Amino acid sequence: MRSSSYSVLPARTLRAVVVFALTAGLATTVPAAQAKTPVPRETTATTPVAAKPYMGWSSWSMQSSKYPGLNPDGDYSYLTEANVLKQTDALAARLKNYGYDHVNIDAGWWMDKTWKTGFDQYGRQTPDPVRFPHGMKSVADHIHSKGLKAGIYLPVGLEKGAYGDGSTPIWNATGCTTADIVYPDLRTTNGWDNAYKIDFGKPCAQKYIDSQAQQFADWGYDFLKLDGVGPGSFKSGDNYDNVPDVAAWQKAIATAGRPIHLELSWSLDIGHAADWKKYSNGWRIDTDVECYCNTLVTWENSVNDRWDDAPAWSRKAGPGGWNDLDGIDVGNGEMDGLTKAERQSYMTLWAINKSPLFTGDDLTKLDSYGVSLLTNKEVIAVDQNDSPVARPVTTVGDQQVWGTKNADGSYTVALFNLADSPASVTAQWASLGFSGNASVRDLWNKASLGTYKNKITEALPAHGSRLFTVKPGGGTLTTTSYEAESAANTLSGNASVAGCDACSGGKKVGNLYTGGKLRFNDVTVKKDGIYTVQVAYVSGDPRSATVFSNSGNGTSEKFPSTGDWSTAETVSVQLALKAGSNTITFDSGSGYAPDIDRIVVPQSV
Repeated sequence: MRSSSYSVLPARTLRAVVVFALTAGLATTVPAAQAKTPVPRETTATTPVAAKPYMGWSSWSMQSSKYPGLNPDGDYSYLTEANVLKQTDALAARLKNYGYDHVNIDAGWWMDKTWKTGFDQYGRQTPDPVRFPHGMKSVADHIHSKGLKAGIYLPVGLEKGAYGDGSTPIWNATGCTTADIVYPDLRTTNGWDNAYKIDFGKPCAQKYIDSQAQQFADWGYDFLKLDGVGPGSFKSGDNYDNVPDVAAWQKAIATAGRPIHLELSWSLDIGHAADWKKYSNGWRIDTDVECYCNTLVTWENSVNDRWDDAPAWSRKAGPGGWNDLDGIDVGNGEMDGLTKAERQSYMTLWAINKSPLFTGDDLTKLDSYGVSLLTNKEVIAVDQNDSPVARPVTTVGDQQVWGTKNADGSYTVALFNLADSPASVTAQWASLGFSGNASVRDLWNKASLGTYKNKITEALPAHGSRLFTVKPGGGTLTTTSYEAESAANTLSGNASVAGCDACSGGKKVGNLYTGGKLRFNDVTVKKDGIYTVQVAYVSGDPRSATVFSNSGNGTSEKFPSTGDWSTAETVSVQLALKAGSNTITFDSGSGYAPDIDRIVVPQSV
């Protein structure tokens, strides 16, 4: 993971400390006479899960907040059966008709209010009788009675409290004990090191995961959040490689007799994106959105991180598995800790990224503006339709334009002003690949704005946004492409030509660092003007380059990550060109610039 993903480490560290505290208490074990032994079931045909990003409510935001009144019996005490049922009833009454159908119970359901954990005689988590006096099946039954789906939570690995002295038997696995499923040195794993790493080379190991999955299926759960998964959760190395755990969970779910959506958390390693997609239905790309403060979230800690972190993952998502940006706490401004502009931008970014839309707000106390955000059917449709995940179509400074092309030929276009003061943001049609007239619909205001030629400009407040559907009127953009590797160009410093299967000519120019430059020569246009120049590039992490035309001073432009070093993406820059021949230069300066594939220049402004 890139180093800047740790930019709000204090709150993230607090999350790690908190969940470690929640899960590190002394274990209690339910006597055999009290523990229910589920009956094995035959595998049944399952319906596809995660065809669309899921929508719903999760308990963690209110559990983690110090907002007055949310946790009156001590930190994280909000999570109780009574509160889950209250939110279930509110979700069914207020948001179910808009597609919100998951009620997800997060960390703590098997812990008492002093954070002591509880396990049955088979080492499986068992509900705390004070928090959940009627048990987890009863809660799931109530959720289902409202036409909703029930979600539950676990940390990855064998929790230390479940190990006992190693002689704890594994359910439905004759001769297997907890000592038979872990490494002899009891090495730890997950984001908090509160569990022993399971050795899936041992035949008893899968049996333990099978027993947990079967328990959840018998209780009636439709969703599991598996937390602290690595590589990710700020951990790497062999002890924190939980890909085998995730694969075991997928296998266990397949034989449990009930479809269960498997969601992974948190800050998953993008280098293992293929594994997450193979074995799960969703993966958190970032840290917790919550601020662990006297509101649910704040803009800086850490809603705004997602604008930097989401682009790298854009090509990883699709039916069956989605990029999870975490909860959308936009329903009550006072409790959320955000301005109206920030709440709209928050929801906009989640929708265009096709993130799961699950709120952590108190659904009994939504304000009217929050309801308008959560129930806007046109915005929800952006999240739920079959279009690709949006990406930035401009470089990513304080003013950004994101877009994606829809199946009907229209475009979804979002404008963002991430600056701390008002600013105008312009979407050039050329950055989307067309020119001329286009009709524009404002999705948040549910209004058709008419026809705009070549661009649309909006004055936005600090941290503000707009979201449009743009339908081209038929104009064709005539362009000329210039390959970076062309012998007509000038390379200086470390810059060199390299092979690139994803690039248009099979090659690119890389090694643009500490003074390396690429100059495109003889870029020709017919008249003077400001041109929208598209830049195709490859960059495994966000990088900047100073871009300028002719003898200009240039502007430092930040290029979002393309996700890896074998994927090419395109953003546009505005450059002043004169009639006739021009040069366009990419200068790495004292840092590292992206690899450049080509530039595409319109023949007219």
